[in-house]
Amino acid sequence: MNNATNNSVNNASHKIPVGIMGIISAIGIVYGDIGTSPLYVLKSIIHGLPDHQWADPFYILGAVSCVIWTLTIQTTLKYVIITLKADNKGEGGILSLYALIRRRYSWTFLLAIVGAAALLADGAITPAITIITAIEGLNVIYPYIPILPITLLLIVILFFIQPLGTGALGRYFGICMVIWFTTLGVLGLNHLLPHLDVLVAFNPVYAIRFIVEAPDALVILGAIFMCTTGAEALYSDLGHCGLKNIRISWGYVKVCLLLNYLGQAAWVIHESHITDPDVNPFFMMMPEWFRLTGIIMSTFAAFIACQALISGAFTIISEAISLDLWPSVHVQYPTLVKGQMYIRSVNAMLFILCVSMVLTFQSSIHLEAAYGLAITLSMLMTTVLLFFYFMKMNKPLWYSIPLTLFFMLIETGFLIANSQKFFHGGFASILIAGFISIIMYAWFSGRRLKRDHNSFDKLDDEYLAKIIAVSHDKSIDKIATHLFYLTRAQSAHAVENKITYSLFERKPKRADTYWFISINRMDEPYQFEYKVEILVPYKVFRIDLNLGFKVDMHVEQYVQLIANRMEQQNLVNLFSRYASVKEKRGDSLYVIIERTLRNVDLDFVHKPILALYSFIKHKFTSDTDMFDIDPTATLVEFVPIVANEYENDNETLKQLIEQSEMSISGQVENHKNHDEGTTTTTD
Repeated sequence: MNNATNNSVNNASHKIPVGIMGIISAIGIVYGDIGTSPLYVLKSIIHGLPDHQWADPFYILGAVSCVIWTLTIQTTLKYVIITLKADNKGEGGILSLYALIRRRYSWTFLLAIVGAAALLADGAITPAITIITAIEGLNVIYPYIPILPITLLLIVILFFIQPLGTGALGRYFGICMVIWFTTLGVLGLNHLLPHLDVLVAFNPVYAIRFIVEAPDALVILGAIFMCTTGAEALYSDLGHCGLKNIRISWGYVKVCLLLNYLGQAAWVIHESHITDPDVNPFFMMMPEWFRLTGIIMSTFAAFIACQALISGAFTIISEAISLDLWPSVHVQYPTLVKGQMYIRSVNAMLFILCVSMVLTFQSSIHLEAAYGLAITLSMLMTTVLLFFYFMKMNKPLWYSIPLTLFFMLIETGFLIANSQKFFHGGFASILIAGFISIIMYAWFSGRRLKRDHNSFDKLDDEYLAKIIAVSHDKSIDKIATHLFYLTRAQSAHAVENKITYSLFERKPKRADTYWFISINRMDEPYQFEYKVEILVPYKVFRIDLNLGFKVDMHVEQYVQLIANRMEQQNLVNLFSRYASVKEKRGDSLYVIIERTLRNVDLDFVHKPILALYSFIKHKFTSDTDMFDIDPTATLVEFVPIVANEYENDNETLKQLIEQSEMSISGQVENHKNHDEGTTTTTD
């Protein structure tokens, strides 16, 4: 019974080719968010400046200097140079970073939840602010054009094409974004060359003086921060583009961005006569003959940026599912492009949130007040997780502590600045992030609480003999040729008590072969290994699947392929045992066991968590979806969390039963005496 066969396939992480096409692809995928920031950053800065100081060189040069050094410190130093090195077999993002350290620092799931939720909240706001800002550019040419209907139409198109996939369009996104960044650079250079004096903004003294002396510097810092909001997405896209491609392409992207910001500053200081703080320098500095083309280009760039953010949200949720941080929802793969996926529930959630943001705030100026606060939290969480990654990698403290404190100081400053927006709209992003965080925390903690109430039975000779006896018992109706159970038992010679309850107590399950399937999510993204344990030859088997957190969860297909290989090795008979259809493959049945809240004693903190977890599980997800199992070949059974509900040593319950027995005995005695008395009278 101890014979075992071991097989493994270990997929190494995919390598991204480095070259011109890889660099162009990175520009199209990675820099959509940060590349559309010039549409609204300086506009938001001007809106926050004191009255009639909209073209004051002190304010404009100081603010642009802050933009330059924010892009340099946050995006270049923190993310491109340092954080991108913290890759998980080539994969990046806050959840990949968490996967690297979770074995040693298990409590960091809280940081991962906050960071991922804030990133998803950003994904709900960014399409709204980017598209509406691009469309508002039309007001420069056509003052009476309806902005909201056009914005909503584009958002509807954006989200409704997601099920189709963007594989055919994706190859052109990079070329389009290269043209976009080149246009940004040329537009900025056109106004910079006649006014090279604005280059003094590279001097950090201007930024420091602005922060110290400007009366509304704290408010304006919130607008300045928006120039780097795409940095977190840059890290998340590491697995799609590769480290070298991102680093090389960032050099070109940053030059184009800085030229545009400096060009806008030169136009504001030397060429504009601003009387309205809502004016957008980005569109106004365009030559009049180019303005309509520029608006169309900015709209298309915004569309590409939003597509990248939505795809990033799908990736985050897929990783969260694998790390037990999100309910097990169905993931579709509309194209053959690696990593491209579609999650209907997430798409619907983002669509509703995005439309709600547009209808609630109705303009880019108001949306800017809601933007930035959540993503600052995400960056802070990444910084803290990065410190624990340094600890795990045994980086010296003289390096880890000062670096972490440096970034935390900057990001805390931006957090304080963005918190000024809270009552002006920032509460919206915090509410979205809070809602997502609650779902993640309830799901993660609920699963952990259920695991804490797991009890296991040994798969010893006696247990296996009982399975064989049931399999040979003709008085029991056969439920399937091949019967499958999903188990979380770490040992190959143990199963949960709930499986025992299903096999023998609920209704005995008679089958020809019994399979126990264990699925383990591994920290390496693309790992795929399996091991087969033969518990009873030709009768009882256990398969351990070790899947990386980015490997698609197609459990039924994997098990079928493994079983076919076992059949080739003459380890199992997969054909039907029914005489009339012996030439056909035997039928299979997966038993999914759902545990209810019955008979579990929890404190007032854990009970609502488990109740919320159960509500989410029953209403929005199922194991058949999570493991990609054919629902027509699935039997769902419900058992209490504590299956042996009457074995609890409850003294109060015992006393009540004893009292009831005494009362019943007394009633029986009285009834007996009464019957004897009645009989005597009759006689």
